[in-house]
Amino acid sequence: MPDTSTPSFRRVSEVEVLKTYVFSVGQVTLLDPDGKPFERSIVHHPGAVAIIAVDANRRVTLVRQYRAAVDRMVLEAPAGTCDVDGEELEATARRELEEEAGLLAESMEVLIGTFNTPGISDQHTTIFLATGLSPCPAKPSGVEEGFMTIETIALDDVESLVADGTLVDETTVLGLFLARTHLDRALDS
Repeated sequence: MPDTSTPSFRRVSEVEVLKTYVFSVGQVTLLDPDGKPFERSIVHHPGAVAIIAVDANRRVTLVRQYRAAVDRMVLEAPAGTCDVDGEELEATARRELEEEAGLLAESMEVLIGTFNTPGISDQHTTIFLATGLSPCPAKPSGVEEGFMTIETIALDDVESLVADGTLVDETTVLGLFLARTHLDRALDS
């Protein structure tokens, strides 16, 4: 197992320079292993969940929604910010799956917890595999979700959808590959 400690770097101080309804930005002063100071800007995020919802036919429900940061519609797994105080990760995942995709899941399994962009943000996203799906009314919230569409893809088409640029969201791509591996292993055992 790799060493994840940082004994030779030391955080000296942090000043909040921006606070929004979802995240904040801090200007952090650190000391390098030689004791020389340097600064970094860090985006602090409350965390998120993403859900790879796979039905009995290995079809995956995704959503296509507008993402302002890249100014385009992005096909991605249902996902959401952990913005409800005290809500467990699985409850957040179930809520987001229902709101965005109009689905309930009998089973929710954690596939991985991942840092999305550790060079600039502390955002940690937990990716779930949802199975045993049944429909329910979707409850979109927010401007983007009001114009969101729900689409399905075949789990076995992941490589071609990445290669042709259909899938560009890293959390979705990672989740799809992990879900396929997990489900294939379950079939083999």
